[in-house]
Amino acid sequence: MTAQDLPLKGIRVIDYSHFLAGPFMGRCLAAMGAEVIKVERPKAGDAGRAHGYFKGGQSGYFLQQNMGKQGLCIDLRDKRGLDLMMKLVDTADVFIENYRPGALERLGLGYKALSARNPKLIYCSVSAYGHTGPYADRPGFGLIAEAMSGALAQLGNPGEAPPLLRMPLADMYTGIHGVAAINAALVGRGSSKRGQHVDLALYDCMVSMHDYAVQRYFLSGGTDLPKQTGSGQPDSTVYGVFPAKDGNLVIAAQVDDAWRRLAMLIDGNALSSDERFATPAARNAHYAEAMEIVRNWTLSQPSRDACLAALEEAGVPSAPVQTIEEVVKDPQIKARGMLVEQEHPVLGKVTLPNLPFRFSDCDTTVQTPAPLLGQDNRRIAESLGLSAELVEAMVRDGVLYNEAAVRE
Repeated sequence: MTAQDLPLKGIRVIDYSHFLAGPFMGRCLAAMGAEVIKVERPKAGDAGRAHGYFKGGQSGYFLQQNMGKQGLCIDLRDKRGLDLMMKLVDTADVFIENYRPGALERLGLGYKALSARNPKLIYCSVSAYGHTGPYADRPGFGLIAEAMSGALAQLGNPGEAPPLLRMPLADMYTGIHGVAAINAALVGRGSSKRGQHVDLALYDCMVSMHDYAVQRYFLSGGTDLPKQTGSGQPDSTVYGVFPAKDGNLVIAAQVDDAWRRLAMLIDGNALSSDERFATPAARNAHYAEAMEIVRNWTLSQPSRDACLAALEEAGVPSAPVQTIEEVVKDPQIKARGMLVEQEHPVLGKVTLPNLPFRFSDCDTTVQTPAPLLGQDNRRIAESLGLSAELVEAMVRDGVLYNEAAVRE
């Protein structure tokens, strides 16, 4: 099928967000066929444009999270700019923002004001703590939510400061929740004929991700708390990271069948029939011993690849701890189309990570790059009914702004 068949064709989204959670949300909606208009402020635009890696004055960070969008850069402090924004709101289905609660109300761009103009508008807010509760006014980033949520407290070696996740888990997880919630609200609007406010908090999303720790706390009466366990998982033996002579690998042999296959590989019947490791509970009770046996085996093999080959032959789930260079060269990544090439007007060919959606009847791979700052100013303004003379005056006065690379 063609792009015309994408599931969100005909949906207009205003992406008035910055950095990551909101822009990622808009990128996903664009991939699904929505018309996403990225609205930025003169002259710096989205703060993500100032975040590396840089090439030719362009931010790879921005390119990745804003592909497939149109670019509108307007000064909302000027009445003409605010009027243009309101005309755009009147035509929109979705409005995405990730400012501190209350900030957009002062501009007249809060949910109540925009919903009064456009009752069918779905307004999605992303903030550190949400729009209610005692922390609502606090600023925050993904790292703040990851620390507050208890996630970091479980990472690293006992007694050491926990390491950073090095991937923006809170932002990306919140962003994809926003995609799900917006799509649900669009479906609900079909019968209600009204939009609604979706209030997402990075903190909430991180707490919701706990698959074990919170339930464990309550079921134990508050006595059982997760601890830092380094590269292993004492509640799921054997499940963790193991060293080889030339790298690291992971082994997931926490279930009985996988453990028995691993034990047979390491030491035949003697280990596979050892009562200390016969059940999950027994393996957990002898965690240190089990981990040492497996670690000694991985270190005794000629290489990481030799370990993995033996494990695969034995039917034990395992994988290398890959570097980014190994990831981008992985034939599985190529086969799944997880890298997308685009032609950028300044940089030429760029390669970026694709989204993981796979629809049977349409291709959600975004071919158009992220917009230059103010790239579509004139076209969008004139499409909303502004005269060429007014648009020209707004450009001249800096109300509509574009970077030098934009071809007028």
